[in-house]
Amino acid sequence: MEKRYLILDDGTSFLGEGFGDLSNTTGELIINTDLNGYQEAITDPVYHNQIIMFTQPSIGNIGTNPQNYESIITSAKGIVVNQREDINQSPLKAQNLSEFLRERQIPGIWKIDTRALRQYVQSHHVQKASIVNTNDEHAFDQLTAAVLSNQQIQAVATPKPYLVPGSGMTIVVIDLGLRESIIRQLAKLNCNIIVVPWDTDFKGIISLAPEGVVISSGPGAPEEIDNTVLETITKLQPCLPLFGIGLGHELIAIANGATVTKMASGVHGNHHPIRQIITNDILYADQSQTYQIERQSIDNNRLIITFVDLINNSIQGLRSRDYPTFSVQFSPEGTSGIDSGLDLFAEFTESILVRRRLNNNEFGI
Repeated sequence: MEKRYLILDDGTSFLGEGFGDLSNTTGELIINTDLNGYQEAITDPVYHNQIIMFTQPSIGNIGTNPQNYESIITSAKGIVVNQREDINQSPLKAQNLSEFLRERQIPGIWKIDTRALRQYVQSHHVQKASIVNTNDEHAFDQLTAAVLSNQQIQAVATPKPYLVPGSGMTIVVIDLGLRESIIRQLAKLNCNIIVVPWDTDFKGIISLAPEGVVISSGPGAPEEIDNTVLETITKLQPCLPLFGIGLGHELIAIANGATVTKMASGVHGNHHPIRQIITNDILYADQSQTYQIERQSIDNNRLIITFVDLINNSIQGLRSRDYPTFSVQFSPEGTSGIDSGLDLFAEFTESILVRRRLNNNEFGI
């Protein structure tokens, strides 16, 4: 096995062994606590430009499955694990983890004490890391000089509109780095889905005659996104039901006057406890959160907080007081075997049916 190093931007290095692709790589180091679903994480566009460190001790023990892709084009820059396995239990005879990474040119490093590394990263707020062959001064100089692109949405979102046909209500999905599981859930509701590029303006969306709009999850900092998206959200809110997820949730908050800031240590993993305020129910969600909405910036005359994180009390859901607009920070699409938030898609389509009845004056108003 080839020895490789994980080096951090504060000058620290960790010795391990390489697997997958053996090229050098640099990215933002994030901690992922998934108990399962490593393939979904590696293929999730939200991890563009990031090196994913899995705290689950053994990764690769079920192989890969073509039904578990969140995107065909993988965007993660590398993975860090403690124990890696090259087992393939998929009945579809797909690749094992090492083969999967090699084909996609994603470097991996293992035999790293990931739980100790997690504590170190959280206490030292490490931002960047590299997987390299040496930990000499030149390698650290290159890491320090590396500038990660802020054009992340442009790198992962669709450049052209496309259709996922259905016989039900027409839904436009604004692609900010779309997870395919969002499409799967809308398709299960028989929606006629039109996916549009992230910078499609209000007129372009309205011309497609949708009955509702989903603003997808995606990578990067919300403040670095072109104002076109915020302007589109502001104009759409009075016209159509909106449902924001992840980055879409953050942009809906900003469009309604709230402030979003980067967390000292993000939350990435599944089975994360979220409380729904109105019912006091607890759901266990899939999280890919790097930014949070500042609670004091919420205008209570415009927005209602609907979900909160039980661990750090961050805002996990919002609803507009004036419009049929709501959003969640977590992933409600049922990835990694989690389905606690799936009723939010039914709630979204129900809001469309209510709007239909109002427009047809079926309530006698």
